[in-house]
Amino acid sequence: MTKKRKRQEDFQKVKLKVGKKKPKLENATDTTFKTKAIQIPEQLKEDGVLPTQNRKLNIKDLLSQMHHYSPGVKHNALLGLKELLSQYPFVIDAHLSSIISEVAAVFTDKDSGVRGAAVHLLQFLASKIRAEQIAPFFPLVSAHLSSAMTHISEGIQEDSLKVLDVLLEAYPALLTDRSIILLKNFVELISHQQLSKRLKSRDKLSWMLSVNPNRRVTSQQWRLNVLTRLKKFLQAVVDGSSDTEDEGLQEQKDNSHSVRNPICISWKLHANNQQHVQLFDSGGLRPKINSSFRLRSLTSVMDSAEKGLSSAENLKGFIEIIIPLLIECWIEASPAQSAPILGNLLESESQQLMQQVLSIIHLLWKLTKRHDETYKMELWLRMNYLVDFKHHFMRHFPYSLQDTVKHKKKEPCKSNRNCMKSSNNVDDLLLNLTLCDIMVSLASTSTLQTDSGWLDTIRKFVTDTLQDGSKLNSKQVNRLLGVTWRLMQIQQNKVATEPLIKAVYILYQQRNLLFPVRTLLLKFFSRVYQKEDLRTQRIRSRSKVLSRWLAGLPQQLALLGLRNPELSNQLIDIIHSAASRSNKELLQSLQATAARIYDPLEGTLVLLPAEAQRRLVQLVYFLPCLPASLLACLSRCCIMGRMSSDLAATLIGILHMRSSFAGWKCQVQDNSVNDVDYFSFLFSTLIGFSREELTSLQGIRGKPHISQTQLSPIRLYLTDLDQFLHHWAVTEVICHSLSTIPSQSQCFDILQTGICKYLVGLVVIPDSTAGSVLCAINKLLDQACIISENLHRFLASCCYSLLYFLLTIDREDAEHLQKRDMLWGSCISALALLPRLLRLMLQSLQVSRICREELPVVAQLLRLLMQHGQLRSHMITNEFLVQQIIKDIMTLKSGEVQEQWLTDLHYCFNIYLASHPQTPGPINTVY
Repeated sequence: MTKKRKRQEDFQKVKLKVGKKKPKLENATDTTFKTKAIQIPEQLKEDGVLPTQNRKLNIKDLLSQMHHYSPGVKHNALLGLKELLSQYPFVIDAHLSSIISEVAAVFTDKDSGVRGAAVHLLQFLASKIRAEQIAPFFPLVSAHLSSAMTHISEGIQEDSLKVLDVLLEAYPALLTDRSIILLKNFVELISHQQLSKRLKSRDKLSWMLSVNPNRRVTSQQWRLNVLTRLKKFLQAVVDGSSDTEDEGLQEQKDNSHSVRNPICISWKLHANNQQHVQLFDSGGLRPKINSSFRLRSLTSVMDSAEKGLSSAENLKGFIEIIIPLLIECWIEASPAQSAPILGNLLESESQQLMQQVLSIIHLLWKLTKRHDETYKMELWLRMNYLVDFKHHFMRHFPYSLQDTVKHKKKEPCKSNRNCMKSSNNVDDLLLNLTLCDIMVSLASTSTLQTDSGWLDTIRKFVTDTLQDGSKLNSKQVNRLLGVTWRLMQIQQNKVATEPLIKAVYILYQQRNLLFPVRTLLLKFFSRVYQKEDLRTQRIRSRSKVLSRWLAGLPQQLALLGLRNPELSNQLIDIIHSAASRSNKELLQSLQATAARIYDPLEGTLVLLPAEAQRRLVQLVYFLPCLPASLLACLSRCCIMGRMSSDLAATLIGILHMRSSFAGWKCQVQDNSVNDVDYFSFLFSTLIGFSREELTSLQGIRGKPHISQTQLSPIRLYLTDLDQFLHHWAVTEVICHSLSTIPSQSQCFDILQTGICKYLVGLVVIPDSTAGSVLCAINKLLDQACIISENLHRFLASCCYSLLYFLLTIDREDAEHLQKRDMLWGSCISALALLPRLLRLMLQSLQVSRICREELPVVAQLLRLLMQHGQLRSHMITNEFLVQQIIKDIMTLKSGEVQEQWLTDLHYCFNIYLASHPQTPGPINTVY
């Protein structure tokens, strides 16, 4: 065998068969493997809870990017935070601390885009976070804000004012808690410290305005921006004080004549002088005790820095720093510096700056009045700043806005009578009024001669403005009336005050005044009147203008009607106050206008809400005279249902107290209510319908408004349930008033005459009227009363008509079912008191004249009358009549199958009348 053949035998090729697997090689590598998942539960749980925004970043990722060196990354992180928190608001509560700290830290970022995004995010967060939530973290926010306000970079300072705007809008109370630090920051934004040249020592530093040419705005515009925020901050401090007061007329502290809550006193406890009446100030909140001792407030135990401007020392220190700076700002913007040729004309930007200067001083003045020693503070202010104010502020007074030369399109604001502001929101009148308010606060009665010069200037300006005040808005009028009131307090003689009151009255007479303006004028006149009325002099010289104003109030009330209920309420309060003080002019005017005010159709009484109606009803007590025409109007008001039954009862009680039957031991007003007119009022109100209404009812026929029976000549008009209940409640009050009249027999004769004259002979009578007449008869009837035959027959017809109506009410008629108890009780009481009335009603039951459908009703009525205990003896007396009626019924039903109602009638007759039982039956029977 050769070598070639051996080599071929060693490497022989294996032949594979079809369908068979390839045999596994001996040196084949095993490539199979097994895997298992690695589980980290905590990480998976955390990632599943935290929501993400569009870039798949959660709250922790975004907050961590806030520390990145790149401004773009931080800017995107702030935008992502706003996006995430707007989609998932619940994240705010879970990460509030981290969000607040990271956002506040970028207030001082070098990049303006980052700071702008931070301001927008802070504004968004302020709408989502409540003050109590952010309060624990607010010191950190305030610290970052102070750092931004005092930063060396001008851009950061400018953006800090935007942050301040957001915080002032959302959290004013929290921001004002750090008032001392922030006020110093405000000062440093517009000024810098320098050594006072007048002092040799270096202990005291003065402040002067600073100029920075690197700013993007002018120095004047920068100061305007800062002072605008300072004004808002001080306004928040004023609003957050404990005894906040409104501006203008309401800011005076001597308002001791404001409306107070009445004190309810039970005079029975004090009738025999066993106990003294304790008078309380402020409507009974606390006893008025004259004491020179004053309790120490809680702020007295705090540190001076913690008190803020509530400390007199801190307030004085801030005033000493800021007032000189404000005067410098004023000098720069005053007409003498800006445009000497134009005199007192101002450009828009200058006037805005001057307005902010005066507003800040005005707010500081208001803060000085919150301290205990107000007089000493006012004296200190006058001594330090009156000379400078007169020299700089009053030098070009009054100020007006300079019109621009450029032609502009006509703005809709110019066509509005009540618009006084220019396109830049500059109000020159408010500027002058704020200056007047500041100046008059420095004057007093003791300094009148010294200050007469500039006070006369202010008085003339105020008078001219009031006389030409058709375009004034509510804010201007409020400030104007405050200055007017202060001027009247400084000089209280009639020569000085009468022109001011006359000027206000000229403004009051203007038509189409806004409601807030009209309200302020009413409050002013009311305050002036009450101040004048409380003078201690026996002979008072009343203002003629004030008397004319009071005399016109009732006529204004009658003309106003329902057009402005709130203004009507204010008029009613003032009229009530003057009427209770027996003001002659007002009472005469009220008497002349009473017919229009109490008109039952279109009068003020029936148009206004319930509370105003109550006050108007109380005014009836003060009317000098109550003629018959006015009583007729009041009667219609009581019965028409346009005021409540309780209020109608109050009115009836007032008229009773004004009548001669009230039982006064002392002499009352003569001829205030005539006796005849008073009885006419009571009778008209008792009937509940006028003569014209009763006449119109006579033509109504058939159901559902008429209940008719063939055995009575009277048909009943079925009133609505509300009208019936109202009439019945009024009837009970009328009956009580009639029962208090001493001579009951004469009162009954008058009532009997009225019924016979106006009701007897009518065919259709309202069910409430019939019931009211029976109720009055039951109340007034006694042994001395003599009833006429006509009244007997009329009452008998009313009783049967009412009883027939009650027995035929459908059980499904819920409205009329509620009348049943009241009408049934009146009929039974009348039949029990008047035996002849029962006999006449039984005599009228001639069953031969009625149809067969009415026979069961008559039988049921007889059965109920026999069963009633109060009528038992009267029914026994009339046994023959009852027996005859039953026989007539049996005659009509002869030859027919006896029904159950006829069997029951026979049974009741045999039980209650035929056997004449001695013991009374049940007192009341349910029908």
